[in-house]
Amino acid sequence: MRAIIGCVAAVGVLFAIDALVFRTNLYPSVIEPGSSAGVYELTLRKEKQRQAGPGELIVTLGDSRFAYLPRLANELTATSGYTFTSAGVAGTNPRMWYYMLRDLDPTARRYQAVVLGVDDYDDEDTFADYEDYLVDLHYIIKRLRLTDVWDFAASYRTMPHQWEAFRGSLFKGLTYQRDFQAFLLNPSKRIKDVRFIHGGWAEWTYNFVEEDRSLRGLTVDWKNMKASYPDTFDPIQRQTVQNVTLRAVTPQTGYLARYRRKWLGRILDRYKGSPTRIVFARLARGPVPRPDYLVQKRSSSIRELAARPNVLLCDEHAFESLEHPELFKDALHLNREGSTRFSALLVEEVRRVLGPPRSFK
Repeated sequence: MRAIIGCVAAVGVLFAIDALVFRTNLYPSVIEPGSSAGVYELTLRKEKQRQAGPGELIVTLGDSRFAYLPRLANELTATSGYTFTSAGVAGTNPRMWYYMLRDLDPTARRYQAVVLGVDDYDDEDTFADYEDYLVDLHYIIKRLRLTDVWDFAASYRTMPHQWEAFRGSLFKGLTYQRDFQAFLLNPSKRIKDVRFIHGGWAEWTYNFVEEDRSLRGLTVDWKNMKASYPDTFDPIQRQTVQNVTLRAVTPQTGYLARYRRKWLGRILDRYKGSPTRIVFARLARGPVPRPDYLVQKRSSSIRELAARPNVLLCDEHAFESLEHPELFKDALHLNREGSTRFSALLVEEVRRVLGPPRSFK
């Protein structure tokens, strides 16, 4: 009995220390700005500041493929009536968008609309198993409350990942471990870097100018699943074409539909009864879209979700004019010209779907 009491007491002390350092703002305020959690927190912080500004705000969420530029979109505010702002973070997915929106818009009333950028309205499983993505924990670790621990861990599909998510969200120091060790090597430099990046992040991201390199010259022989491209293509361009454009057909298990219904459904549930509308936008598929016979679509969870009140779909063909090699810098991402065109098209399509701004504040 004494041994049991001793173990319980030791765990309690460990949790208290962990909570003091990592559940308060004591350590999270100096996490590495370039880390997954650092960029996620910088984005949320930037958007919190942006909320205080004027305008009928539309916030967009997505990964790096949602490559429009709010700066260019807002050059059209006089005609659209809306101001665009981006809470998107590279490498994120709907589970991470949910926690972003929960803390960014706790009243679910700050935005005229939330626009979510998705690869397709139809469900096709790929190599990315979002249900078991442990990287999510490292992005959203600061956002996870004690009351989230069990639910967050249970959202993973396999037992090993459930355990990692459980212990990493309960004892946050385990998740911050590598970052904390790097901090201890040179804390003064980390603090200096954090202050510098926090001071300029909002301006740097808003005034960002995309690269102008392109995939011009790319052709694909779909019959033999081979790509031809100029010798000038760099390794990233070649690798993304091989891994993304020419990816193998994946066995369909229905995981993506389950995942979307769960996490996109949770976002919609947060805005149920809110005047804020949810808009889905299907992004440009790529520089050379796959032919229909290589696409396996078993369901359309997003169209199902669009049957709910205040949920809208952009025209799924609205951005197909961007699907050309000269408008992509690699097989995933638009280049400067592509992003410029996308920004204007996005404003036009969202304005068409929403109509003029509503007054509800």
